[in-house]
Amino acid sequence: MTDATLGGAYTFPGTSLTVQRIGYGAMRLTGPGIWGPPADLDEAAALLREAVAAGVNHIDTSDFYGPHITNQIIRKALHPYPPGLVIVTKLGSRRPPDQSWRPAISPQELIDGVHDNLRNLGLETLDIVNYRTMGAIHGPKEGSIGEQVTVLADLKRQGLIRHIGVSNVTATQLAEAAAITEIVCVQNNYNLAHREDDSLIDDLAARGIPYVPFFPLGGFTPLQSSTLSDVAAGLGATPMQVALAWLLHRSPNILLIPGTSSIVHLRENLAAGQLKLSQEILSQLNGIAAEQ
Repeated sequence: MTDATLGGAYTFPGTSLTVQRIGYGAMRLTGPGIWGPPADLDEAAALLREAVAAGVNHIDTSDFYGPHITNQIIRKALHPYPPGLVIVTKLGSRRPPDQSWRPAISPQELIDGVHDNLRNLGLETLDIVNYRTMGAIHGPKEGSIGEQVTVLADLKRQGLIRHIGVSNVTATQLAEAAAITEIVCVQNNYNLAHREDDSLIDDLAARGIPYVPFFPLGGFTPLQSSTLSDVAAGLGATPMQVALAWLLHRSPNILLIPGTSSIVHLRENLAAGQLKLSQEILSQLNGIAAEQ
């Protein structure tokens, strides 16, 4: 893969961190339900090595995936890390033994979460930490995040975090966070069918801040649309490749982190960067949100 086929490069604002626009989301490296180890640890490590060998230098993770499993696999597969690899993690949740998802937003829980990430990734400093609000689980909910972002800003001053982002937030929460510390990325739920953040993406693009959609392929329920399937058939591509290519075309500040536990699907996801979508095709795809 070349820089161009991975969507081109983007630099996080105010940093020296430059990544290809197609990265990798590590959530699915775990066992079923994002819990416990995968069936084949060596296969999971091989997938990560293949991604990096193909040019991926942006890996999104969290220590509450597993919990701890994903970061341990990343360390096993890639440490010592190659120059230029950017690992982005997130805080804000925990996984108790009942396998539920619980908020972990007190100052001590956030501090402990940073140290868990550092230990399991084998790092002294984390490149980027996103504060992920629990909100409405997969969508934001208004409410102050000032206390949590202040804790992360403190950890940044201590040298444990280089840069801070936010996830699952509203525009109001983003503004609150940006008044406390520089925010280098926003990670929210967005895809062809889920487009509530259209205006936020445009605003961030004007400010040079990357937007990283989680669930770029629809999440636990994959995107389904006859329009998407028809366009994909006409291009000789898969519907998921077209959905990823649409995101790359949607705005130059969008960075992708599609996740998979399959090397075959990884290769398909990376190949989405080679798809060129005409204005006519983009217009067709833009209508999918209304269909939903």
